Amino acid sequence: MSSQILDQARKYEETASEKIEPKEKPAFHLVPPAGWMNDPNGFSIYQGRYHMFFQYYPYASHWNDMHWGHAVSDDLLHWDYLPCALAPDQDYDSFGVFSGSAVTLADGRQLLIYTGVRNDLAPGREKHQIQTQCVAIGDGADYQKYGFNPVIDGRMLPEGFSREDFRDPKILRKADGTYECLIANRAADRYGQILLFKSPDALHWEFVKVLVKNDGNYGFMWECPDFFELDGRQILLTSPQDMESTRDLEFHSGNGTLCVIGAYDDDRKDFQPEAYQTIDYGFDFYAPQTVQTPDGRRIMIGWMQNWDACAIRLPEAPWMGQMSIPRELSLQNGRLFQKPAREYEALKGAKTSYQNVEVKGEVSLAGLSGRTTDMEVTVRAKEGEDLYTKFSIHFAQNDRHLMSVSFRPHESVVKIDRKYSGSRRAVVHQRRCHVEGDPREICLRLIQDRYSVEIFINDGEKTMTSTLYTELDADGVSFVCDGTAVIDVEKYDLKVE
Repeated sequence: MSSQILDQARKYEETASEKIEPKEKPAFHLVPPAGWMNDPNGFSIYQGRYHMFFQYYPYASHWNDMHWGHAVSDDLLHWDYLPCALAPDQDYDSFGVFSGSAVTLADGRQLLIYTGVRNDLAPGREKHQIQTQCVAIGDGADYQKYGFNPVIDGRMLPEGFSREDFRDPKILRKADGTYECLIANRAADRYGQILLFKSPDALHWEFVKVLVKNDGNYGFMWECPDFFELDGRQILLTSPQDMESTRDLEFHSGNGTLCVIGAYDDDRKDFQPEAYQTIDYGFDFYAPQTVQTPDGRRIMIGWMQNWDACAIRLPEAPWMGQMSIPRELSLQNGRLFQKPAREYEALKGAKTSYQNVEVKGEVSLAGLSGRTTDMEVTVRAKEGEDLYTKFSIHFAQNDRHLMSVSFRPHESVVKIDRKYSGSRRAVVHQRRCHVEGDPREICLRLIQDRYSVEIFINDGEKTMTSTLYTELDADGVSFVCDGTAVIDVEKYDLKVE
């Protein structure tokens, strides 16, 4: 049974979404019907379709009382909106229905597990949040909150574990029909940790152990865990807050992303981290979730925004926040690699290509403009000449604006730069990452969708993601080289409705 608060949100989003022209939104990235979107929630397959829920405030393009928006897709690229799934309408979630996940129960219903947040206003105490884990069960469109929520609360936690930073449950259904849940928490030393709980029925839970703890090198609090096997190793994804930059360019300051690769003994529930890396090295990627496709692939989608850079979007915008394209994950040479999911290939339309083009100074080539494009550029040093100093691709360009991605082969460093992309706020506008391999050749693939670019370096070795909000007629492309480089270009116009 829906509540008045949920009914109001559903009516509002239906009306508000009709006021936004399709071209005001991305062509193939999921955005909210109207208003605000952040973390992906409940990314799952249910009744043969992909379901994506998301943190949502329908009434304005800024963060406020969190709801769960809802969309479904057959191909991970074309999304149909369903009515708002959850609203903050109970005492235990009156401050917000925060992030969580989804699972199919044995009886065929879908269970959503989320963090309910309320403010503690006890007399004589300073106001603070209480975060608990709650569930709702439904049929893929409508969900009923469980009558005995919350199902996991602070009384289950060991002494010293925070009740205020205790959120983002990731539920897993085991082969024997039981359930496990990973929940982000802050320890007494301020550092994040991932807790493991177990349940026979997804309703009655008990604490098992601390699965992994931040040693102080990766920010403070950890958010939004995901946990899965990939190519024979175990992967933990999480999003640390208050990261510090590292001189090797692996991590940047602020709200970051972290992939922990390790070994896992499921019988003993023992996870041994072996390697740590950033998931995305650009400005706008946070809180990713994954799903396993029926054919066994692991697909990841993240919030294509970042808390530190939200101000780049003007407050009067009709929507705020979008999701990344679906990315297919693999492990290569001990690192996480990402490629656009194979479903994405169906978007490719008209092709323009060039081979062995010499670039010295600035060069423009016919047929490469656009803001819904997929362009792959292979850059090589020219035989018999000194290695060039810097090569850049300028895109989303007109007389006033441009973005760029550049490569300095002597340092093996790629940099993304959006300082001329129309921002009116003093937020971070440059990010860099180090790349492996022969610096005499690099491959840069840029996927643009009106208000974003996702850059895949060397076939998925690293990614750099950015939003941008310049006018759509800023669609030019040029290549600039300090020295001489030779490039091959393969560009596709993307088929959009």
